[in-house]
Amino acid sequence: KAVKEGMLEKRSDGLLQLWKKKRCILTEEGLLLIPPKHPPPPQQQQQQPAPPAEPAAKIKELHFSNMKTVDCVERKGKYVYFTVVMAEGKEIDFRCAQEQGWNAAITLQMVQYKNRQAILAVRS
Repeated sequence: KAVKEGMLEKRSDGLLQLWKKKRCILTEEGLLLIPPKHPPPPQQQQQQPAPPAEPAAKIKELHFSNMKTVDCVERKGKYVYFTVVMAEGKEIDFRCAQEQGWNAAITLQMVQYKNRQAILAVRS
């Protein structure tokens, strides 16, 4: 179930480190990064199947179980820059318009996910 949907810019890992637009879907489990031209994931589609497009491997899921923190790096001009730090130490840089509040939404969902996991662990 989508908690928030919209566009985010992700800094590429390559030498040039370009900002690339990604369609993002924030769920209770994590963040889906979809190339802008990619059809929506199956559960988001209506009746008709989409024509074959890019392989599903292009859709990247950042699952909260593998996420350590969301660091708000800085607010500069119209953008807020933030970094998602994964459990294995990988850092993924993002930016969005300040009023979109993606960093806060991702942090909130991650905390709620970790709390649910902690409650489940205590119960078992």
